[in-house]
Amino acid sequence: MRIKPLGERILIKPLKEEPKSAGGIVLPENAKEKPQRAEVIEVGTGDDINVKIGDVVIFAKYSGNEIKVDDEDYILIDWNDVLAKVEK
Repeated sequence: MRIKPLGERILIKPLKEEPKSAGGIVLPENAKEKPQRAEVIEVGTGDDINVKIGDVVIFAKYSGNEIKVDDEDYILIDWNDVLAKVEK
C-alpha cells in the first residue's frame, strides 16, 4: 500500500534509537524517549516543502499522527513540524 500525503504534509518513518544511554546503560522499553529523527518516505504537494524522499529530519516531539501500514510504523506530520534536516 502506498500513502501520498496531501498539502504541506510529509510521511516519515522514525529511526530506531540506540537502547543504551550515553554512559552505556541499557534502557528498558518504558524509559526510552520517543524518537525525533526520521527518514522522509513521501512528500505532499505543497510548494514550500524543502525536503525530499530519503532525507533524514528532526521533527517536533509530539507532532503528527502515527499510522501503521503493512506492519511498519509511520508518522504523518505537517511540514511546519520539521525542525531541521540532518546533513551528512
